Amino acid sequence: MTSPVQLHDVPEFSNGFHTLQPHDQTDDGLIRRVCPMRGMHVPEHVAMHHTHDVGPGQCCSSVVQMIHAPPESVWALLRRFDNPKAYKNFVRQCRIVQGDGLHAGDVREVVVVSGLPAVSSTERLEILDDELHVMSFSIVGGDHRLENYRSVTTLHASEDEGTVVVESYIVDVPPGNTEEETLSFIDTIVRCNLRSLARRTNLQ
Repeated sequence: MTSPVQLHDVPEFSNGFHTLQPHDQTDDGLIRRVCPMRGMHVPEHVAMHHTHDVGPGQCCSSVVQMIHAPPESVWALLRRFDNPKAYKNFVRQCRIVQGDGLHAGDVREVVVVSGLPAVSSTERLEILDDELHVMSFSIVGGDHRLENYRSVTTLHASEDEGTVVVESYIVDVPPGNTEEETLSFIDTIVRCNLRSLARRTNLQ
């Protein structure tokens, strides 16, 4: 992460988190931040999943992607914890090392493509809710610089019968990097993944 990854995608949506008032500081000193969704109306359970308690030296952000397909079609690709290559172009290979990839607590090992400031990532499935279309995973090991990374992705139907995908994350700011550099790098990766998800869904 010491050198930026140059990707030629232009953001379509604003992203970021809004810090609440001081009374939203938790007893252990964490600051509760929630994704504002930039004026978008979202179900209550969506906003709940994109609320993070941010500690010192951590940062968080979110990316929103519209997909012109029903949530069920998008979810069919997104829920495949065992096959992130279905839409994540930066993944070279993946194997499940604990469980079957369908239950919270299952673990996968991911090898990324060359050119990124990482080699591998060990990731644990935290949430896989087929009813509410919520998926979450955390990085628990590997050769990378994303310490204490946790991602949450939700789907819900849009008014035009498409799908709104919201992906948020929280992560430690690596030594030698600023918060802005960290957010810029991860936002770029997430945005590319979600655009690829949109393309792959529409090709089905």
